[in-house]
Amino acid sequence: MAVQFKDYYEILGVPRTASAEEIRKAFRKLARRYHPDVARNKAAAEEKFKEINEAYEVLGDPKKREQYDELGANWNRMGSFTPPPRWKAAGRSRRGNGADSFEFHFGGTGFSDFFEQFFGGRAGGFGPFPSSRQEAGGDWLFGEPETDSQRGNDVEGGFLVTLHEALHGSVRSVSLQRENPRTGRTETHTFRVKIPPGVREGQLVRVAGKGQASDGVGLSGDLYLRVKYAQHPDFRVREPDLYCDLELAPWEAVLGTTATVPTLDGAVSLRVPAGISSGRQLRIRGQGLLEEHGVRGDLYAVISIQAPSRLTPEEKALWEKLAGESTFNPRAP
Repeated sequence: MAVQFKDYYEILGVPRTASAEEIRKAFRKLARRYHPDVARNKAAAEEKFKEINEAYEVLGDPKKREQYDELGANWNRMGSFTPPPRWKAAGRSRRGNGADSFEFHFGGTGFSDFFEQFFGGRAGGFGPFPSSRQEAGGDWLFGEPETDSQRGNDVEGGFLVTLHEALHGSVRSVSLQRENPRTGRTETHTFRVKIPPGVREGQLVRVAGKGQASDGVGLSGDLYLRVKYAQHPDFRVREPDLYCDLELAPWEAVLGTTATVPTLDGAVSLRVPAGISSGRQLRIRGQGLLEEHGVRGDLYAVISIQAPSRLTPEEKALWEKLAGESTFNPRAP
């Protein structure tokens, strides 16, 4: 199946030779502008952010970036794109009952068809669909899968969830386009999926009966949406805690200050003690993600002291005077 090629380098505005740090900076710059948790016009920014996040999901991961670059000489061929023969699309699912593999299109999951076909679902393509939690490597939401050999194929896809949705929950409209093996016709099914508060990355949201239809008398398979947290320009996730960088001027670190720190519920003021060093973490209780029992984790502000890169003659003279009078030596034994 031909899919629309996505030029992830162009989306992030970086060359194909960009370093990992350049890619990270480009993502953060764009995400600060378009992230739905940050942007003022959320509706207008949402689609743009999905593209940005998808591009960073691939280019920010060394393995995925290598796979993407291996697509070959056709990488910049826009419009219809047919992958190299050795590629096995991640959007193909096969149960262990001899049924033919099939292709599908998702809508409303936060990922494009291109991503789903090459990087979605279980990386590297589908083998026999797992029938147990241990085999799947994740937790099931809304029940375990059934194991009827007459059932249609189960389908798995990625499900992009923002940190705000993970904290507060949400309801998303999702569509699945699939071929009915009985009629040979393409069918589009649209339904609403509930994202419960506290959903964790890697969990599988099961939507019963929304997989491939059976080619016999059995029931349709199920749809499984594997939760993936959207990258955030401010926060790093170490469940259930969040981490953000708090940049300070040298004099703020020496004298102490009160700084504004972003949280998922709005900005808060944080008192920074005098004499703080880079790398130290200041905890803001109860501003992380939800744990299993409904208790929220914490937010940690990681101190980063920034030196000015440009100085006026007057500023330089003051720094030189301080250097001459100060007895502080960070390299003293």
